Order: sequence, then structure tokens, then C-alpha cells
Amino acid sequence: MVRLLPRDTDLGWTPYAWLIYIVPFALAPLYMRSQATPAGWALHIAATLVFLALYFRSHWVCGRELVLVSALTLLMGIALWPVAQAAGALFVYAAGMIATLDDSRAAVRGVLVIALVTIVEASFLRRDLFASGWPVIFVLIIGGINVHYGQVGRANSRLRLARDEIEHLAKVAERERIARDLHDVLGHTLSLIILKSELASKLADRDVVRAREEIRDVERISREALAEVRAAVAGYRSGGLEAEVERAKNTLGTAGVIVEANVPKTQLPPSHEAVLCLALRESVTNIVRHAGAHRCRIALGVTTAHCTLTVADDGRGGSAPFGSGLTGMTERVEVLSGTVARDGRHGTTITVTLPLGANAAAERTA
Repeated sequence: MVRLLPRDTDLGWTPYAWLIYIVPFALAPLYMRSQATPAGWALHIAATLVFLALYFRSHWVCGRELVLVSALTLLMGIALWPVAQAAGALFVYAAGMIATLDDSRAAVRGVLVIALVTIVEASFLRRDLFASGWPVIFVLIIGGINVHYGQVGRANSRLRLARDEIEHLAKVAERERIARDLHDVLGHTLSLIILKSELASKLADRDVVRAREEIRDVERISREALAEVRAAVAGYRSGGLEAEVERAKNTLGTAGVIVEANVPKTQLPPSHEAVLCLALRESVTNIVRHAGAHRCRIALGVTTAHCTLTVADDGRGGSAPFGSGLTGMTERVEVLSGTVARDGRHGTTITVTLPLGANAAAERTA
């Protein structure tokens, strides 16, 4: 099916409504005796068909081709205005076409040139004020309106592109958030499941009761892991820092690491508490996997200006490059304008510092 207009929700049906201005010219032989001849009818019908082709073409083209279509419409007006006064509408259509150029300055200049051509031809034809005035007035009005709406349309197009880009970036950021959450949750929990499974395997021959208890713990932890994965995908966390410290003690205790925790009860902004929980979880996971530590110290310090979480162990230490876990932790901390420091000279010490603004400090104090 041949379309007369492009698919554009901004255009809609309005281009068909604007054809009202060509009706007096197309039907001129009905009320002008001088044109009520076969030759007059043929001229008006042919000119109307050519105009309609140019008119609908103008909605598909831009740039130089649009200028060409407008110029041809203007030439039709110049040629036909001496024959029929209603042909002055062709000047208006030419101005409306040129006004939709992407270059607003060029569009304004085009409209002014068409208005000047209309005035010059009216003077040459010695038309009275009414006969020559209405085309000039409508050229300026319709041309100005189209220039304005052309600017609005281009601005809306840029906004739509920006909105689409923002939606794309938001989806990418959400996927990255889910990936980090899954890494944080599963990395910690699977390490604990492995430890307990190995312990149960070792106890199976000499302490069946203890082995059964460890297997039950594995089942419980697996169920908790499933719930945590669902919560991570939904974007929620629960339990807070206090519950995370208890989980850290349980995990490290299972791995044979003695834990010293100094985490006072305090009220932190939810965003800060969530980041500290993830930082503690990642630090504990690294201790269990890589450190080979015997002792671990967990401390939280809070002032009116900032809060600091320190996780230190007496394990291997070192300064290996950050893996995906520490990198994700750093990204989350930096979102809150915080810092992550690692000291690997005597074991490993991870220090996470988050600033507390005036509102956060007031909320914590309350």
C-alpha cells in the first residue's frame, strides 16, 4: 500500500487539513467565468495534481530536495497567479515547506524570500491591497509557525534519543548491579557451603552426629542463599549490618578463624549500611578463600563526619590486583563518595570509609 505521508505521530492527520487552502484554486472554474472552459478545467486539474504530488513529497524529503520541492511550488504560484487569484495559496504552501528545513536560519531566510517574491509579483500585476495582501500575510504567518514547530519537533527528537539512551544505560547499570549482587551473595554463601561440606565429609567416619549437623547446616544455608539471590534480583537487602556481622562470625568460625568484632549498634543511612554489609561480606569471603588466616578483627567507627569499617586478618597478605569482588565493592563505595584502602604488609587490612553528610548525621543521631 502506497503511503502519502510518513509514519510520524507528530504529523497525524494535520497535513490533510492544510489542503483546505488549495480548494479555492482547484474549484476556481466553478465561480470564475473566464476559467469555466475545458482548457480552464484542464489547467486547474493538472496544476492541482502536480501540486498534490509536490505537497506530499515535501513530507518525505529534507535538505536540498526540500528546497527544490518548495522552489517548484513557488514557480507554480508565480506562473498561475496572473491567471487565478486563488493561486496565491501556492506561495503559502511554498513558505510552509521551506520553513521545515533543519537549519532554522535558512528556513527563516527562505520564508522572507518567498514573501518578497510575492510582493514583487503583486506589484508587477498591479493587484489591489486585498488581493496581494493575504498571500503575503499568510506566507509570514504559516512560515513562522512551521519554523517554530520545526524547532520544537527537532528538540523533541533529541529528547526522545536522550530518553532512549538513558533507558539503555539504566538497563546496563541494572544488569551490572544484579551481577555484583549475585557475586556478593553466592561467593560468600558457596564458600561456606564448601567448608561445611568438607567438614561433614571428614566427620562422616568418626562423628556421624556432628556430620549430620553440618549437612543440616548446608541445607539451611542453601535455602538462605536461594532467598538472598531472590532478594538481590529484586534489589532488596534485609538484616542490616548487625546480622551481617553475625553471619561473618559464623562463616569465619566454620573456617577455624578466631573473630574479634567491635561493631557498636548505630543507625546509619540505608545506602551506607547496604554498602558496608557488602564490603564486609566480600572481605570475609576473601579471607576464607585466600588468606589462610587464624585471626580476624572487624571494627566499625562512626563520627559525625564519616563512618569507617575495618576488616583485618593475619593471613598471607600481598598486593595482588583487585578481583571482580573488590572492584565491585570499590565501585559501590565510590558512588557514595567513599574510599577503599587495602594494606597487605602484615596480613590484609581492608578499610572502607564513607562520608556522612549533615542529613545522614542528623538521621543517625535521631
